[in-house]
Amino acid sequence: MFFIYKILINLVFFFSPIIIIFRIFKGKEDTLRFKEKIGFFSKKRNKGKLIWFHGASVGEIQSIIPLIERFEKNKEIKQILITSNTVSSSLIIKNLELKKTIHQFFPVDCNFISEKFLNYWKPSKAFFIDSEIWPITINNLNKKNIPIFLLNGRITKKSFNRWKIFHSFARSIFSKFVLCLSSNNETKKYLNKLGAKNIKIIGNLKFSQSENEKNSLDKNLINLINSRQTWCASSTHYNEEEFCGKAHIKLKKKFKNLLTIIIPRHINRINSIKADLHNLNLKVHLDEPKKKIYPDTDIYLVNSYGKTKLFYKACKNIFLGGSLINHGGQNPLEATRYGCKVLNGPNVSNFREIYKFLNKKNLSKKITNQEQLISYIIKYLNSKSNSKKIIKDLHLIGVDILNKTYKEINR
Repeated sequence: MFFIYKILINLVFFFSPIIIIFRIFKGKEDTLRFKEKIGFFSKKRNKGKLIWFHGASVGEIQSIIPLIERFEKNKEIKQILITSNTVSSSLIIKNLELKKTIHQFFPVDCNFISEKFLNYWKPSKAFFIDSEIWPITINNLNKKNIPIFLLNGRITKKSFNRWKIFHSFARSIFSKFVLCLSSNNETKKYLNKLGAKNIKIIGNLKFSQSENEKNSLDKNLINLINSRQTWCASSTHYNEEEFCGKAHIKLKKKFKNLLTIIIPRHINRINSIKADLHNLNLKVHLDEPKKKIYPDTDIYLVNSYGKTKLFYKACKNIFLGGSLINHGGQNPLEATRYGCKVLNGPNVSNFREIYKFLNKKNLSKKITNQEQLISYIIKYLNSKSNSKKIIKDLHLIGVDILNKTYKEINR
C-alpha cells in the first residue's frame, strides 16, 4: 500500500502546477508563497534547536497557540516552525506577536520534497495536530530518528474505517508516533486499533487560551454593538448566511434596532454572500476600517481573518456555522471561553464530545430549523448574561489541560 501511496502522491506532485493555478484563481493560495508547497522555502533556518508543528487549517493552528507561547519562553528552543495548508491559517500566525515562531506552507508529501524539507529545517521534534497524518513525511522523520508526536489527536469513525481497510499500512504509520495525546475516548480506541503505542487522554487543547490576544474592536464598532440588539453568526458556510439573513428579517419585527454580525468561514466568498443578502433587501456593511457605519445597517459582514475572538468579546449570542450543512460543525470552545451562549445545527460530528460537555453545562443549544434559532435569539436578547462564571470555569479547565500537555511533551 505504501508503494501505491507513493505513486498517487507523485501524480499529485506532477499535476501540482495545474492544481495550484486553479487554487490561486479561486483565492485559495498565496500568490507569492505557494512555492513553499513544492520545496522553495521563504524563511531562513536559525542556528540551534528547532521544533516543528503541523496543522491543517485555522482550527488546528489556533488550538496550539497557547502551547507555542509556552515553548517561546523555553530558552533551549531557538526557533519554532509552524506549517499548515491554508492561506487563512497563515494569516493567524502573521497577526500574532511571536518572536521565535515562523510559518511555512506544508510541502507536498512526496519523497523528494519531504526529504528536502527535513534536511533544510532539521527539526528536533515534530508535532502533528488533530488528524493530520502524512505517511511519507512520518516515515522520513522516523528514518532520521526525529521523535513524532500526535497532539489533540482526532480520528472519526469514518476515517478509522478507511484506515482499517489498509490495516498493515496503518500500523506501520501510527506505530511511529512516540506519544499520541488523544482529544477524546473514541479516538483513543481507534488509535489503539490502528497500532499507536503510547496513547494518553489529557483533554482537548481547544479548551486552552492564548495569553497574548489583541484586546478589542474599533471604538465606533463597539459603540454600535452596544447600542443595538446584537447577535452573531460565526464560521458560516454556503447557504447558512442566507438562512441567518432570513432569520434577521423575522427577528427585526420584534427588535427594531437589531444588528446581525456574520463572520463567514471563508472570506473568498464575501462577494457572493453580500449579493445573496442584498437580494433579501438587507443593508450590508463590510468590516472596513474608518468606513462610516450607517445607523440602518442590518448585517455587519466581516471580510477579514483574525477578528472572530474580538467579536466574541463584544457579542455574547452566537450561532456557530458548519452545523446546518453536512460539514461536521466548528469548534464552539472559542466562543464559550468568552462567555458566549452558543447555538448550533445538528451536524457537529467533528466536535461531538465537546458539544456534549457544553450541553450538560447549559452553554450550547441545538437547533434544527429557523423557528428554533429565532426563539433562542429572542430568549437570549431578553436575558442577562452569566459570562463571568462561564469564562472562569473554562479558563481553569484550559490551563490544566495546557499544563499537562506541556509536561507530557517534555517528559
